[in-house]
Amino acid sequence: MMKKEDLRIVFMGTPEFAVETLKALVENQYPVVAVVTQPDKPVGRHGSVLQPSAVKQYALEHQIPVLQPEKMKDPTFLETLRSYQANLQVVVAFRMLPEVVWAMPEYGTFNVHAALLPRYRGAAPINWAIIHGETQTGVTTFFLDHDIDTGRIILQKPFDIPDEADVEYVYDGLMRLGATAAIETIDAVLEGDGRVESISQDEMVLPQGTELHHAPKIFKETCQISWNRPVKEIYDFIRGLSPVPGAWTILADAEGKETVLKIYRATKTMIAAKNPGCIVVDKKHLYVSAKDYLLQLDEVQLAGKKRMCATDFMNGNKNLATDIIK
Repeated sequence: MMKKEDLRIVFMGTPEFAVETLKALVENQYPVVAVVTQPDKPVGRHGSVLQPSAVKQYALEHQIPVLQPEKMKDPTFLETLRSYQANLQVVVAFRMLPEVVWAMPEYGTFNVHAALLPRYRGAAPINWAIIHGETQTGVTTFFLDHDIDTGRIILQKPFDIPDEADVEYVYDGLMRLGATAAIETIDAVLEGDGRVESISQDEMVLPQGTELHHAPKIFKETCQISWNRPVKEIYDFIRGLSPVPGAWTILADAEGKETVLKIYRATKTMIAAKNPGCIVVDKKHLYVSAKDYLLQLDEVQLAGKKRMCATDFMNGNKNLATDIIK
């Protein structure tokens, strides 16, 4: 069995989600010789301030060398990457890698993906699993190959999604579970003296009737609510985008003025629907009609205003009963 100290790991990742795995490697004394992350991001009104990624910040705090290539095939970057003589690369929430990068280490490059592959391949697996009303998701470690999220699976760990859970809950759970999966995968590599068993995704036996949903990147227009759908679908859509980027709709007053309204929390009801998009107000509750039943709004944010509970929103908008939602 290979010794842990004989490993040389290069870690690749960018957001907070990836930090949990990098932290687990460092705290458990797995030798991380370098980190690869995205270039610093311009922020501020004029983009004059450069903000480092969460992974870069953690790496610098722990004196780990950081590489930030603009292009993954840049010769200077490839030469520097080779100089670290990594025998294993670990990728979490990063960009697509060219073969010259993922094939570089002798033991390969594995990715930690926030879904149970082959389901939810793509950039936003957590959001789409909730949007589709899944009751279970999980994490998968797999070896990278030429296509996105199609490589040979090493291990999977399931994670239950409660009916009231939003993206934040599932994100936090999978972030921690992903770190555990990465450690177990590396331990399997050690136990196999650099080799580990894996299975082709084409050979995976899935439960009968399983749909292979994809998880494409989410844009602003993706997040607009269609009220001509069943209340359960709209409810799942809202929590699948909460708190970020947030599901939204258009609120139009009696004079035709339109304002964007984000909805962060809602509750399904069994109250019979009116026309889809119709607002229904009583003394304590604010509802919008879906295709079949009313959806109770619990937490909202009007453009230019603070996020607030629906009761406070109603108190500040007395004419809601005459407004419409598009």
